[in-house]
Amino acid sequence: MARFNHLAEEIGTERVQSRSEELAAFVERAKWEEISPAARDALKIRVLDSLGCALGALQGEPVRMIRQGIDEFGGNPLCTLIGGGKTSPDRAALYNGALIRYLDFNDSYLAPGETCHPSDNIGAVLAASEYALASGQQFLTALAVSYQVQCRLCDEAPVRVRGFDHTTQGAFASAAGVAKALGLSTAQVTNALGISGTANNALRVTRTGELSHWKGLAYPDTAFNGLRAAFLAMRGVTGPREVFEGNKGWCETIAGDFELDWTREDLERVLRTIIKKYNAEIHSQSALEGLIEMMREKGFSGGDIDRIRIDIFDVAHLIIGGGVEGDKTIVRTKEEADHSLHYMAAAAALDGQVMPAQYEPERIAKNDIQSLLRRVNVVGNPEYSRRFPDEHCCKITVTLKDGRFFTKEKTDYEGFHTRPMSWEPVIRKFEELAEDVIESSRRREIIDAVRRLDGIAVKDLMALLG
Repeated sequence: MARFNHLAEEIGTERVQSRSEELAAFVERAKWEEISPAARDALKIRVLDSLGCALGALQGEPVRMIRQGIDEFGGNPLCTLIGGGKTSPDRAALYNGALIRYLDFNDSYLAPGETCHPSDNIGAVLAASEYALASGQQFLTALAVSYQVQCRLCDEAPVRVRGFDHTTQGAFASAAGVAKALGLSTAQVTNALGISGTANNALRVTRTGELSHWKGLAYPDTAFNGLRAAFLAMRGVTGPREVFEGNKGWCETIAGDFELDWTREDLERVLRTIIKKYNAEIHSQSALEGLIEMMREKGFSGGDIDRIRIDIFDVAHLIIGGGVEGDKTIVRTKEEADHSLHYMAAAAALDGQVMPAQYEPERIAKNDIQSLLRRVNVVGNPEYSRRFPDEHCCKITVTLKDGRFFTKEKTDYEGFHTRPMSWEPVIRKFEELAEDVIESSRRREIIDAVRRLDGIAVKDLMALLG
């Protein structure tokens, strides 16, 4: 193929543009002016939401392990670590990305065959933007690129049923966003996509069976490598131009063939992303809201409950309901708890809330929650599955110990794209997650800086976070 291309150039015929070159051209031509006011606001809201998640995760066990490694190995202090200190861009991307992801409380995107968390790209895009002395507008434009690339690849090229993790599409999204933040040319972006897309194809076992710390660190690692791919491309390192359609390429070995015309794409997909109301896996949100609403409306407590049945769309049943990704009644760790609808429903019933406190080891181990989670039954509903992902349907049936039972049906929740979160609830979430970490005056400064992010420099925001 390389010899053919060289020959084609010699005889004056035009070489066929590869899919990665088409995507790279989309990345290079993306402009702040093309982002609608609604999408600009949505991007800033998701930045604040993600920073709250990051500040709330500063004491997370695997996050502290990463920080120990950074402290030992060092790194040229070019980029800010959330919570204090500086290091090299790649290590800042890894650490800050791990902070955003660890609580499993950041935003999500639902495609028919895939679920992803586009804000997983923020750590890497922030690091590249700080390195490049970028403006807030440049950062938000690069972030919009990452959101668009990841969401649209999840729409058109899902990989979960083939045994790959959603971080696989993220290899392209993170490289694209970082490349945009660095101001790379189309040729350089193509190389970044080729390097990252070839090297970062992760297995779905990360989220099945007995879960580990890696569930929360897999995407930070992908973004770390996507950033490094973009920096290598910036210096002239080349990557497989035909990473998608080439012999043994991404389409043939991982995703199957798909069609995506990047000349027709905009930067608006962020408006279809959804924010978590509860510190719980995204597919549980409507069920948890419904259960808590039902308890408030009917006046019973978790101790009154004999059993709970949740009828829900198939993706929720398969991933967090015990369908195909392991027994969700075996819950010993935070990672297993926040991917078990049985545990999360029991926590909502007994505590009236699902927040980081519900994942403390002492809470997970208590008899009341371990007993009730085994009396939660999750059932797939074909009709609800047909209405997914446009709706987030479920029906909760609670039977009390005195024999009474109640039902409640939901089609969405606060934070879903049909009922999006405004600034006010996201600010409350940020305040709650950050209140034990930083003083109120600094929290107000961060909120104000994010609101004005399109009018300040990235370094000004990072100074507040560091």
